[in-house]
Amino acid sequence: MIQIHVWGEHACFTRPEMKVERVSYDAMTPSAARGILEAVYWKPQIHWVVDRIHVLNPIRFTNIRRNEVGVKASAANARKAMNAGGGRLGIFVEEERQQRAATILRDVAYLIEAHFDLLGGNDPAAKHYEMFKRRAQKGQCFHRAYLGCREFDCHFVWQEGDPPRGHYADEPEHDLGFMLHDIDFANDMTPRFFRAVMRHGVIDVPPFDGAEVRT
Repeated sequence: MIQIHVWGEHACFTRPEMKVERVSYDAMTPSAARGILEAVYWKPQIHWVVDRIHVLNPIRFTNIRRNEVGVKASAANARKAMNAGGGRLGIFVEEERQQRAATILRDVAYLIEAHFDLLGGNDPAAKHYEMFKRRAQKGQCFHRAYLGCREFDCHFVWQEGDPPRGHYADEPEHDLGFMLHDIDFANDMTPRFFRAVMRHGVIDVPPFDGAEVRT
């Protein structure tokens, strides 16, 4: 079992049902937790599995306005340029900028409990474990870890022993509703969801292929 403590000033774990404005879930999603683990240590021979997410700080929201680009790069334009031998493919931010409201989290802290499955290779699991531990202890990462959106970077540290006591440790149960579990990349990038219930500040994450997870 691996434990890593992460925290940051802001976070946005976007609800996919919000089509225009960004609105964050109340807590970190398993896919966001997996992204942090992969930022610290990623190898094609392993697959990260998030087991539990401890919500350590009070859930608090704030509202901001963010500049976003209103269009996506077009695959049709790319094919047209390839066939023609040239063309305009770039997106000019000054022309396509849009300002949108966002409801985000502030002053967040989580403890991620996870393990990894071996997918191949000859290296023993203990080697991957020690490499992750060493990198987490030194603050090393392949790219800056972030809390949902890349502009909300986070700090992380290796956690030994018992998890720290969180703000909701005395709260028996708090239903957070349906939450994004992860994306099913093997089946047309299908999002899959589960009913997130926080018990004593801890969200138990079901297996991705479990009966509790649905499209």
